Amino acid sequence: MATATDGSSVIKPDHAAGRKHFIFSQEHEDLRESMQSWVQKELWPHRNEWEDTYWPTSAMKRAGELGFLGLCFPEEYGGQGGDYFYSLVRAECMSYSGSGGTNMGFAVQSDMVLPPIHLLGTEAQKKKYLEPGLKGEKIGSLGITEPGAGSDVAGIRTTAIRDGDEYVINGSKTFITNGPRADFIVLVCKTDPNERHAGITLFVVDLRDENGDHVPGFTVSAELEKMGMHASDTGELAFEDVRVPADAVLGEVGKGFYHIAWELQGERLVAAAGCHAGAERMMEKTLEYAKEREAFGRPIGKFQAIRHKFAEMATKTEAAKQFTYSTAWRFANGEYPVREITMAKLYASRICCEVADDCVQILGGYGYMKEYEIERAYRDVRLNRIGAGTDEVMLDVIGRSYGL
Repeated sequence: MATATDGSSVIKPDHAAGRKHFIFSQEHEDLRESMQSWVQKELWPHRNEWEDTYWPTSAMKRAGELGFLGLCFPEEYGGQGGDYFYSLVRAECMSYSGSGGTNMGFAVQSDMVLPPIHLLGTEAQKKKYLEPGLKGEKIGSLGITEPGAGSDVAGIRTTAIRDGDEYVINGSKTFITNGPRADFIVLVCKTDPNERHAGITLFVVDLRDENGDHVPGFTVSAELEKMGMHASDTGELAFEDVRVPADAVLGEVGKGFYHIAWELQGERLVAAAGCHAGAERMMEKTLEYAKEREAFGRPIGKFQAIRHKFAEMATKTEAAKQFTYSTAWRFANGEYPVREITMAKLYASRICCEVADDCVQILGGYGYMKEYEIERAYRDVRLNRIGAGTDEVMLDVIGRSYGL
């Protein structure tokens, strides 16, 4: 047996070595390699252009052709039949696009709109929306937030009142990603305005007719200008006596709050994955700068102050990643760990923002300039502490889970 002083037995750390993983198989890693390559070749080169023009619909159709939108959906609807972990791989691969707005638009389609249609939809709804959605031929949006109701979902005022074989929808939604371009929307409405949670029902509603024109009564009342996520179109939508057939109900009448609460759990985990991946991309770019930029005769990365910043960022990011992974394993294996999902989303989104701030600081004046693109990442990631549940809502969910 070799001794500790025997040079042949000395184990040296290999920080660049690959590692086996408890949730990702070789198939997951093969997909990661393929999708990352596509993102870097076909999305990343356009990241600056799309800040002014929005990501093009053709990009989502291309993703659908390659199967990247349907990774976790059944093959019978055009999906790839993969497990939930493929959603995390997809979110991490999209971080290489260099465009938070593009990532957001794609995530809405694959991780927010299509999953509830798959889980709750009738066969007719799946044929009409899920199948073309997975191909990228129809783009969807999710309508929850209103000018007067966001975190308090039960306080929404958009109504869908039964009238014979139809429902008549009136109200407005705001901050709707993909809204201005969407072909359809998963819409949260009040079917009983006198109730709170028990009065909510989900609908899947066409926003455009077969000619591509908006349906009667629906308008995009405003395209919103944002601090970040400029590549993503975000709108305020208005519904005035929009008539939909009774079979537009998604799931059960009066159960919409519980349906959307389930949807939010998967959305928050994917958001957490996008956050730790985004933090990694920012660190990579900043690390490259720290190794090249010299001050006082040596690279700035050699200074303890900078080296320690990287150590802190890397440690926090890895903690967020592993927390997300372990929680995703429980979720994928049939558990419903709402407390931990909420914690993972809260922590990862905060760490992502901390890393963005530290990266800007390390780059100094260059970090504030568009040329190095960290300033865009800084603006883009801030939305993560608001979307899919604000920090304050996350904290309240966690606190209540302890009986407080």
